[in-house]
Amino acid sequence: MAIKTTAEAWLAGRLPTDWFTGPVEVTRDRDELVIIGTLAEPTMDGDVDDTDRTIAARGRIKSFREDTRERRIEIARELEHLSGKKVSWGVRVGDTEALFTHLAAPVMTRLRQPERHVLDTLVEAGVAKSRSEALAWCVKLVGEKSDSWLGELREAMAHVDEVRKKGPAA
Repeated sequence: MAIKTTAEAWLAGRLPTDWFTGPVEVTRDRDELVIIGTLAEPTMDGDVDDTDRTIAARGRIKSFREDTRERRIEIARELEHLSGKKVSWGVRVGDTEALFTHLAAPVMTRLRQPERHVLDTLVEAGVAKSRSEALAWCVKLVGEKSDSWLGELREAMAHVDEVRKKGPAA
């Protein structure tokens, strides 16, 4: 299965039409496919502030998660069989997004003392409970702060893949 676009196509045919307001978004890495669908925002009467919108969105997400659990598991197992990757789910309601159970992949790395010191400082300050959690926090922070640069890098890598495919077969 050519997962780059086929997962989206397969899901377009497989997902119940009343679940999401449009096509799902599939993000992927070497280990996992994360399917995120957009749910309709709850209808609320009167003047509603952001806090109430967030509370209503969380309620909609909780309801969807509970009501669709068995069917999502069935669909995920089918796609896992086809793709060879773990499948996880998430939803978006307005500005609120929630990922359901998703893969936490172990990452092995060797850090020298200055890098370990950074992680230990985060642990000692109570920002993280462990070096592992501190490292995850650092990766998330870098991702947020350099999102445009990472986007450019991903685009460049995609272009390299396209050029490589046009070359002679190895």
